Amino acid sequence: MARRIESLMIPGPAGRIEALLEEPEELAPAYAALVCHPHPQHGGTMHNKVVYRLARGLRRSSAVVLRFNYRGVNLSEGVYDHGVGEELDARTCLAVLRERYPNLPYTVAGFSFGSRIALRIARDPGPSKVIAVGFPTVYKDTSFLDAPYATPRVFIHSTNDEFGPRPAFEKIMNGLEPVPKVHWVKAKDHFFVDALDAFEEVVFRVGSKT
Repeated sequence: MARRIESLMIPGPAGRIEALLEEPEELAPAYAALVCHPHPQHGGTMHNKVVYRLARGLRRSSAVVLRFNYRGVNLSEGVYDHGVGEELDARTCLAVLRERYPNLPYTVAGFSFGSRIALRIARDPGPSKVIAVGFPTVYKDTSFLDAPYATPRVFIHSTNDEFGPRPAFEKIMNGLEPVPKVHWVKAKDHFFVDALDAFEEVVFRVGSKT
């Protein structure tokens, strides 16, 4: 089976949204996944190494994956909107993904700033799970994590994440109801330096349970 790769320009609330749709290498898609990238004002794009590995791990687990650039990033139109507009961009892309694969269950995933976007979206009923990678504790507002929260939450975190130090991260996790599943990856930093292969394997295992 030929792998489908398609570059898209999705009409969004601030103009065109640049996106990339990729089906699994060999299998027919068993579920769909939206992947959100890191902070656009700190070099985050859909081609970030962690985002790429996140998408590839999900594809290996039989997902069709849609990555996209927030407004103002690369070919996406608009300007940075402090997370508000970026969430709208993500919701727009998720709607397109679901329209294209209406019969598939779906997952929402994101890295760093993107994990916050994904977790906000997943408060709505529908996703089979949300995968939050490198959740940054440096942002003090975590009210969107509070109950009610029906979507199962899975966190993947570096053991040496400078933007989500383990004590602060565990304090947040232990305060959630229910306490979510956390997968630790032994890595040098937030970006899983020297541990991207191990990170991708964790993503594959998590995705395979969808």
